[in-house]
Amino acid sequence: VDTISTQVKKMQRTQVALIFADHDMDCVTCGRYGNCELLQLARNLGVQKAPYTGKFIAERKVDHTDPAIELDVNKCVRCMRCVEVCNQIQGIGALRIDEIGTKAGVCLNGSKDWVDSTKCVRCGQCIMVCPTGALMSTDNVEKAREILEDENVISVVQFAPSVRATLGDAFGTLSGTNVEKRIIAGLKMMGANYVLDTNFSPDVVIMEEGTELLNRVKDKHSVMPMFTSCCPGWLRFVRTQYPDMVEDLSTAKSPQQMFGAISKTYIAQKLGLDPAKIFSVSIMPCVAKKFECDVEQVNDAGRGKDVDLVLTTRELDRLIRCDSIKPQDLMDVPFDDIFGEGSGAAVIFGTTGGVMEAALRSAYYLVTGSNPDPDAFKEVRGMNGWKEAKFDLAGTTLKVAVASGLGNARKLIDAVNRGEVEYDFVEIMACPGGCVGGGGQPFVDGEEFAPKRALKLYGLDKVNHLRFSHENQAVQQTYQEYLGKPLSKESHHLLHTHLADWDLEMKPLNGSK
Repeated sequence: VDTISTQVKKMQRTQVALIFADHDMDCVTCGRYGNCELLQLARNLGVQKAPYTGKFIAERKVDHTDPAIELDVNKCVRCMRCVEVCNQIQGIGALRIDEIGTKAGVCLNGSKDWVDSTKCVRCGQCIMVCPTGALMSTDNVEKAREILEDENVISVVQFAPSVRATLGDAFGTLSGTNVEKRIIAGLKMMGANYVLDTNFSPDVVIMEEGTELLNRVKDKHSVMPMFTSCCPGWLRFVRTQYPDMVEDLSTAKSPQQMFGAISKTYIAQKLGLDPAKIFSVSIMPCVAKKFECDVEQVNDAGRGKDVDLVLTTRELDRLIRCDSIKPQDLMDVPFDDIFGEGSGAAVIFGTTGGVMEAALRSAYYLVTGSNPDPDAFKEVRGMNGWKEAKFDLAGTTLKVAVASGLGNARKLIDAVNRGEVEYDFVEIMACPGGCVGGGGQPFVDGEEFAPKRALKLYGLDKVNHLRFSHENQAVQQTYQEYLGKPLSKESHHLLHTHLADWDLEMKPLNGSK
């Protein structure tokens, strides 16, 4: 069978030309910025013009009101990838194809007169598989540039653990490299006043969440198992699909939101900054973080939003490129002291099983008063969608489970509800592989980079001089001088939230009916 004959190539070129006839080819306004599978296919086949003319799928424009995701149906090629990943991998069912023939296009699932926009958890996995940029995350690059250049604003920038291991993939020549210090240098060149490490706040999360877990284990009347609460996509999933499970979640906020709250209170006080002038920018591998920072119930510092703006890893890449900064030429620059310190336990937050392992390391210390072998809990590592293990914390037995990808999360939850499995502590991440596979990561078509990125994070943990969250001096100082102790009154006010109180009312994505 000849699959590369002249006749086959001619038919392929015809099919691509027909797609172009019904496709908005304004590449300048496309979020893919040339990194497009359709353009690559046309280039490979030698399609240099669109001989056919047609009408766009619809005359619906992009609605920029959603804080996380934009849908431009005029760029949709009806490949169904987004629908499949939403339905088959994530098990959400938020997307579908409406109409038939040339009128067909992606829209949110629902009736003709009403759309349940809360079905979409904003995980962004649809964005990662879209070949043309019909689905993209909301773009905040220009807003970030304005803030970094504004001399009347004190810009405090944080970036997540996985960003340092994944931004190099976008740079190409630095793929697989820890670009942490180059990111800091680039942000400083663009005008950032302070660049601090989000790894500080995962260590705070572990102190709060670990203490909460041990309190629940001791209290026989507590709701068990306790589920982690770091992932906003997972939180939306619970609230909309399993609302009766809200009390099973830890009340600890995500590292992003904890950092935002602390930056406008204790960090501002410590560095002598006016909280009213602080603009908090967060760089994350996650699309749902854009939604999370807008939730009124997680903003408790008393200065507006605790995190004012969220950029994805992709947006950071473009922000750097727009300033003609060459990452490979940047000199290494450290985080601003002292809130730039983070443990190896915080670094592995970026991969599935990392939150669990970090929590167990410190939970062991809180129970015994001594540190375990840092790698004692490595059974929870790996890319399996559902992992489970049992550990002995000096006589306290903990049965734990880890799931990544919401399809796997659903299977786990249903098994718990049916009484088929019992756990004390469960970690869930919405994206397959965890944050390293997040919806805001660089586009690398045809390759699965999450396992490689996870290994990079474990390598960074291994060489870190600090591998336990409770040994982070910046964290210790924060409790001594400001918070008092984990689960204190001040900690509850700034660092905890109740999902049941969250307002999830959001406008539906453009294109829905």
